[in-house]
Amino acid sequence: MAKLQSPPAPRRKHCIGRGASEHRERAACLLLGATAAAEADSGGCSQRSSTAMTPATLSVLLALLPLTSTLQSQGTWQQGRTPEPTEPALHRLSHYLLAHYQKGTRPVRDWRTTTNVAIDLMVYAILSVDEKNQVLTTYIWYRQHWTDEFLRWDPARFDNLTQISLPMESIWVPDILINEFVDVGKSPHVPYVYVGHHGEVQNLKPIQVMTACSLDIYSFPFDVQNCSLTFTSWLHHIRDINLSLWRQPELVKFDRSVFMNQGEWELLYVLTHFQEFSVKSSDSYAEMKFYVVIRRRPLFYAVSLLLPSIFLMVMDIVGFYLPPNSGERVSFKITLLLGYSVFLIIVSDTLPATAVGTPLIGIYFVVCMALLVISLMETILIVRLVHKQDLQPHVPAWVKHLLLERATVLLCIRDRKKFSQSRTQSSDISRQVENNDSTAKLNHYGCEDPRECEAVRGSRPAPAIAGHVEGSLLMHGVLREITAIRQFLEKREEFRDVAREWLQVGYVLDVLLFRAYLVAVLAYTITLGTLWSVWRDA
Repeated sequence: MAKLQSPPAPRRKHCIGRGASEHRERAACLLLGATAAAEADSGGCSQRSSTAMTPATLSVLLALLPLTSTLQSQGTWQQGRTPEPTEPALHRLSHYLLAHYQKGTRPVRDWRTTTNVAIDLMVYAILSVDEKNQVLTTYIWYRQHWTDEFLRWDPARFDNLTQISLPMESIWVPDILINEFVDVGKSPHVPYVYVGHHGEVQNLKPIQVMTACSLDIYSFPFDVQNCSLTFTSWLHHIRDINLSLWRQPELVKFDRSVFMNQGEWELLYVLTHFQEFSVKSSDSYAEMKFYVVIRRRPLFYAVSLLLPSIFLMVMDIVGFYLPPNSGERVSFKITLLLGYSVFLIIVSDTLPATAVGTPLIGIYFVVCMALLVISLMETILIVRLVHKQDLQPHVPAWVKHLLLERATVLLCIRDRKKFSQSRTQSSDISRQVENNDSTAKLNHYGCEDPRECEAVRGSRPAPAIAGHVEGSLLMHGVLREITAIRQFLEKREEFRDVAREWLQVGYVLDVLLFRAYLVAVLAYTITLGTLWSVWRDA
């Protein structure tokens, strides 16, 4: 009986272990408890020997060995790790930050503290430039940065988490707007902001900006536009919200890393300027200006607008080489004028329309049209001079002096002067010869002195006198006819001389007007080319 009274209670009490060996002690206690139960079940009588108890005890121990090894391995694995909470760190941090957050007030503990908002801008694309409505549409990447004193935490308490994204609607956001806004663009909605463990808040979002801009289209298509984007707080004065630049001005000025450079407009640079302004001596407000300077690519407009106009003007100049006494020049000039009118109707939709001013290219087209009209009027004048000479008087002496003497020397066409002199001399010589011949013939058949005629009649017999009188009358009739024919031929020759004179005048005047027209066109072309070159290289 003394051998059977082995108390298990002290062993179980001793087996309530703590610490890293808790599972191993628990397994040992289970083994001892099972051994004691087997001994209690095997006897209460002292007649049984210890050798009879050994097989039952061994079978129980062998059955509990796998459980002991499993518990021991679990205890060893859990000894090297810390207990994990059931809720993720992001959820716990979000709840920790937003549980008692007041988004309706400025996030400072001392109301005297100014919230400094750093802003940045990168131009992504120039979508459209509306010259008529003076509206510029751009797509920008906008960034804001400020410090929120109520969004701070210790990263060690939240699994070393240093940054988290929170809904924008759940925290305080500064009321920074663009003063030049005229319409709400189709900007994508970004509902989150990034918050750092020191309270730094970063608001990054793309914006389609439709702003009013004073567009100067005088130098179209070589124009450069300067449009401003003014960021300011609409309500808070500078003691509450101050603005600053996120990056250095030099980095912002020439940043084209995200700009889409394949459209009509080219981004030159972006200038920045900070200033304070007040309205009617009230509190001052801070504003940050971004000046977006863009330049139009003129190649498309030069090919579609300037080159066709230049070609038509060249054809008009070539038309002066047609003979001035032919009517084809007039029809050719009229055809060019009609073609240019159709060209202007076609390109009228391409030119920018504004009520402020007219672009220089519009003035260029108007002047080209005026030059074509002047060319047509000059052609009509020349044709009028060289045709219908029978209704024209002789060329005035002052016209001959100015055009056939002075202008020919100035225009280097001396051969025309010699030609005109030779033609005049030959016509005068032929007229003098004809007059002398006709006078001699008349004197041969007639008498200058009546006494001589009487003497001749008295010396001749009567029949001879009668026959001579009849022959003389017949001859006088023939001479009258010849005189009439000669007068007609002289009149026609005179008309021809007048026609030749006016033709020479028309030729010299045509050359003079052509040279003046050519000088005007060249001067106009050089002036426009110089202006556009200066604007393009500016």
